[in-house]
Amino acid sequence: MIEYANYLMPEQFSSIIKEHQAVRSEAGMFDCSHMGEFVVEGKDALKFLNYVLSNQFDDLEVKKERYSLLLDSSGFILDDLMVYRLAENKYLLVVNASNIDKDFKQLNKLKEVFEVNLKNVSEAYGLIALQGPKAKDVLEALIPGVGQLPFMSFDEFTYNNQVCLISRSGYTGEDGFEIYGGPQVIKSIYQRLYETSQVTPCGLGSRDTLRFEAGLPLYGHEINGFTTPIESRLDSFCGYDKDFIGKEALLKLKEEGITKRLIGIELLERNIAREGYMIYKDGINIGYITTGYMIPGTSNVYANAYIDQQVKLGEVVEVQIRNKMVKAKLRNRKFYDKKYVRGEKKNG
Repeated sequence: MIEYANYLMPEQFSSIIKEHQAVRSEAGMFDCSHMGEFVVEGKDALKFLNYVLSNQFDDLEVKKERYSLLLDSSGFILDDLMVYRLAENKYLLVVNASNIDKDFKQLNKLKEVFEVNLKNVSEAYGLIALQGPKAKDVLEALIPGVGQLPFMSFDEFTYNNQVCLISRSGYTGEDGFEIYGGPQVIKSIYQRLYETSQVTPCGLGSRDTLRFEAGLPLYGHEINGFTTPIESRLDSFCGYDKDFIGKEALLKLKEEGITKRLIGIELLERNIAREGYMIYKDGINIGYITTGYMIPGTSNVYANAYIDQQVKLGEVVEVQIRNKMVKAKLRNRKFYDKKYVRGEKKNG
């Protein structure tokens, strides 16, 4: 157990390697009840979200979800989050646990000129993430109908006469589901899944190795209050055809050009490049590591890093690991081919 965002969280139940491989081959579940949930409701809900968040939501249908960024006026990333459209004028925002208070204050400050209500309902929700190639079959046996959900969509389902919201997306690169509900129904579903031989309980350790291998960012590592969507390669989640906070700063940055960018690294010698390690080219510091791991079950050692924009893919650099300079090659961040499933069409 470790402390994380004022919670005591399981880092691992058995081992990070076993849990990582279980999600890649069968199914693993994560208790994500520490995440924050906000409800945005009212006449101006859509207008408000289009202004305060980077992505475009005009075409987001009810029972669909979309990834977005919360930026400040300088274009820096305050958080990344998921937006669920519950009804025409009602949305659920799911934010990172470490940013709940900060995000809520920021959104509250910005809503004054909009006809909208904002509620922090984080304490009302428990959340389980079930991920892996067998996730659909396992959950379908427990809650019939979930297997028909298309990717990036959600619906309400009933378990033991209690309503829960289930979406189909994920943070591991595998097919998977997020199950939201009151504490009692979430506890009950978790217990049932725990008793299933095909489901492995997983902790924060494997959650990080899985998202890293799948090329997905983590707030506080690849993205933070000092990085922009352009540098972190999340620019595609910015709707430049609308006005949003940070847009002008990003357009100016596009015009002037960035000095650093997020890139992948593959170590050419046996070692592990940890967060914060410095990277050099011809004796000159050109960047730093944000996340680095040996991929569980393999001998492949990769890392994410912010690198000087002038240095190109394929070049060999050196990572300072303690007192040793270790050779590494710059590459893309596609360490794993995502296995998302679009879902089955409903009859009719």
